[in-house]
Amino acid sequence: MAGHSKWANIKHRKGKADAKKGKIFSRIAKEIISAVKLGGPDFKSNPRLRLALQKARAANMPNENIERNIKKASSADQADYHEMTYELYGHGGVGIVVDVMTDNKNRISSEMRIATNKRGGTIASPGAVTFNFDRKGVIQIAKKNAIEEELFLAASEAGAEDFEATDEMYIITTDPAHLYTVKDAINHLGFACEEAELEMIPKSYVECDTETAKENLALIDWLEELEDVDAVYHNMKIPDELQSEEA
Repeated sequence: MAGHSKWANIKHRKGKADAKKGKIFSRIAKEIISAVKLGGPDFKSNPRLRLALQKARAANMPNENIERNIKKASSADQADYHEMTYELYGHGGVGIVVDVMTDNKNRISSEMRIATNKRGGTIASPGAVTFNFDRKGVIQIAKKNAIEEELFLAASEAGAEDFEATDEMYIITTDPAHLYTVKDAINHLGFACEEAELEMIPKSYVECDTETAKENLALIDWLEELEDVDAVYHNMKIPDELQSEEA
C-alpha cells in the first residue's frame, strides 16, 4: 500500500457541525432507523446497523434511545430516510459535495438554495463535481491505541488499499465495500477506531487566496449546520494561515 498525504488540507470539518450532542444523537438515530429498514434489526447480519450502534455507544447514546429507534424503524408510521448527495460549486471554482439523509426532500432542497443565496456558490448538476472525488472507506486509529506493524498487517490482509501515519493518527483507506471487513479485523486485534466512515476524497485540489478560502469556509459552516446534512467534503487547498483554524 502506497503512502499518501491527502488529509492535511481537505479533511472536512466535522467537529463544528457535531458540536451539539443533540444533533449527534439525531443523526445517529436516523442511521439506526435507515440501517434497520434496509437490513433488518439483527446487528450480527447487518453490518450497517452494527456500525451505527458502534457510533451510538461511542457518543454515549443511552441504550433506551438505541432500542427505541430500532423499534421505530419497524413501525409503518416511521418515515423513510433518503440518502442524497448535493454537488455545489463554491467560490473560486472549489468543488463541494454534501451528503444528506432526510425524510423531506422538499425541505432540504429549499435549505440548500437558502445556503447558496446567503453564502454564495451555486448548485451543480449531478456528476459535475463528484467526478473529481472518489468515495472511500476511511478508518482512523489513534497512534497511542495501536501497534503499527500489527495494524498494517491486519489491514492489508483484510483488503485495505492505503495506510498512512500522521502525527497522531493512523489513517487506513479502503474500497467502500471493504470498510466493515477491515474495521472488524482491526477491532479483532483490540485496537479502538476513532472513526470509520465512507468519505469523499478529492482527486485534485483548488488553490485559493485567503479571502476566497474564508468565503468557502463560511458556506461550508452553513451547510454543516443543516439538520439533514451528514457530511461536507471539498477540494480546496486551505491556505497555510488558515490551517491552524482547521486543525
